[in-house]
Amino acid sequence: MDLKVENGGSYIDERLGWGKSLPDPSIQEIVRNDFQSVPERYIHENEDRPVVPDNLPASLEIPVIDFSFITKGDEDEIRNLDLACKEWGFLQIINHGVREEVLHKMKAAVAAFFELPLEEKMKYAKAANEIQGYGQNFVVSEQQKLDWSDMIYLITVPPENRNFKFWPLSLPGFKEAVEEYSKEVQKVAEEIYANFSVLMGMDRDGLKRLQGELKQGIRMNYYPVCSRPDLVLGISPHSDGTAFTLLLQEDDVTGLQIKHKEAWIPVKPIPNSLVVNIGDATEIQSNGMYKSIEHRAITNEEKPRISIATFLFPDDEQEIGPLESMIDDLPRMYRNIKYLDYIREKFARKMEGKAHTDFVKLERK
Repeated sequence: MDLKVENGGSYIDERLGWGKSLPDPSIQEIVRNDFQSVPERYIHENEDRPVVPDNLPASLEIPVIDFSFITKGDEDEIRNLDLACKEWGFLQIINHGVREEVLHKMKAAVAAFFELPLEEKMKYAKAANEIQGYGQNFVVSEQQKLDWSDMIYLITVPPENRNFKFWPLSLPGFKEAVEEYSKEVQKVAEEIYANFSVLMGMDRDGLKRLQGELKQGIRMNYYPVCSRPDLVLGISPHSDGTAFTLLLQEDDVTGLQIKHKEAWIPVKPIPNSLVVNIGDATEIQSNGMYKSIEHRAITNEEKPRISIATFLFPDDEQEIGPLESMIDDLPRMYRNIKYLDYIREKFARKMEGKAHTDFVKLERK
């Protein structure tokens, strides 16, 4: 792809970007101006509203993996990782090696950005046909229901793909916090990538040889309080178009829910943990052994919430499809597709569950 250089970093020509999204108002400003009202475009249909069953059994909590054992090659914990990815597609990792100081600085930097006046945040607004910057993605029509959240998205790895015109460089400590966090979570991601490679029948470097180094982007979300959290969604149900995602949550506010056996299960934060979820690219590469799972975010009327999603994904020009090691004894479930074509198709739609993987599935006769 053609690259430009601007503001100290190169980036993909916007005419050839991943997709575009219609502008929408800052929900943070809507709440600031009128806490009690919920605009019609944010009120979801009855069947989509966030209803969670009471008294869910403890067994319906996502698995927890001690990542320090994974890095040591502990076979029992690697089996637990494999099982968690097969049965849940979501897990929380503890003892992952990212220092608490780095986690806290990242959360503080994101909170500081969203505390800026709107006119300051708008200096970093998304450009046309561009996914980076402050605003929203996946808004494809004037009629669709909107999510009760604001976000800023930045490409972070490789460093030469950073576009600093979208970075609030004048915000003290922001650039340093993001760069340090990005570097630390990339180490965790590379260890996960190597283990996925082994679990999918190759050596530790198998996926890296096929797909190249993992690219990284960070989406920083802000969920304001809502007077009627029963009517809105912080983020609509979707699966991630990534290889996998690492999520840093608030320690004391539950907002993430995943769809498991047709029920919406809350993911209760473990302080200083990271949530890992399988992305669409890994579902396709594993031929459906690991599945990307629908998830959503809900709101509350008492406390705003931030979350920080680090997306790990292949190079745009790489072709993704079932690995040979995953179709030896099983029928091929997905067709091959260039990652850029897949992601453009994804960004051309609103968030709608698993529709983004359905279009690459092969029809079974």
